[in-house]
Amino acid sequence: MKRPEPPTRVVWDRPEPCPYLPDRDARLPLRMPTRQIKPNEFDQLLELGDRRSGYGLYRATCGTCHECRPIRIPVAEFEPSASQRRSLKKNELVTVQISNATCTPAHLDLYNRHKTGRGLARSDLPLGESAYRQWMVDSCVQTIEMRYFVSGKMIAVSVLDLGEESVSSVYHYFDPEESRRSLGVYSVLWEIDWCRGRGIKWYYLGYYVRDCDHLNYKANYLPNEIKMDDGWLRTPAR
Repeated sequence: MKRPEPPTRVVWDRPEPCPYLPDRDARLPLRMPTRQIKPNEFDQLLELGDRRSGYGLYRATCGTCHECRPIRIPVAEFEPSASQRRSLKKNELVTVQISNATCTPAHLDLYNRHKTGRGLARSDLPLGESAYRQWMVDSCVQTIEMRYFVSGKMIAVSVLDLGEESVSSVYHYFDPEESRRSLGVYSVLWEIDWCRGRGIKWYYLGYYVRDCDHLNYKANYLPNEIKMDDGWLRTPAR
């Protein structure tokens, strides 16, 4: 028997330019929960393809385009590739602190330098504290962050949403001057290992889009499952 979804109300539902593929429109209806989402309910929503943005939830419903596919890693079965393991050696001196998601001047500086340095900024204006909090910190689920340090300097941050048996990666950003460390890869490996130690079943990586270089790297983490129209499709380990 299908479980009912937690109560939400749609607050935004208009076509907008696709952030991932050129010359396409996206439709990402934003639903606002009427209460906090319980961990087991969040598991169900992730299974259905939901993502969180601020206090809201969204799920791609783009009509003629179906390229945005949720992707997840079965934590207990994951094994890093040889190239992924190399990032572990590069970061042997990295330490990690875990806390509730927050916003400090150091967070904003690192985030804005990441966006500019990686060519991801859509505006010349830096993201401010209010916008950062509304996106990353304000949440309808339990949200934590992992801060990555070298010699006391914060070089990367991951924001994660927690379910009962699932973890969803919301966003990861790092110091562009530390690009040689492959911190994006290292953080995924570290966070999957953290999930494994807590008996978490699924690590959700967000959307996989085959023709978007910013998102198609996610298929390199094996095994994985990609959500198709009729269920989750498994890509086995090498």
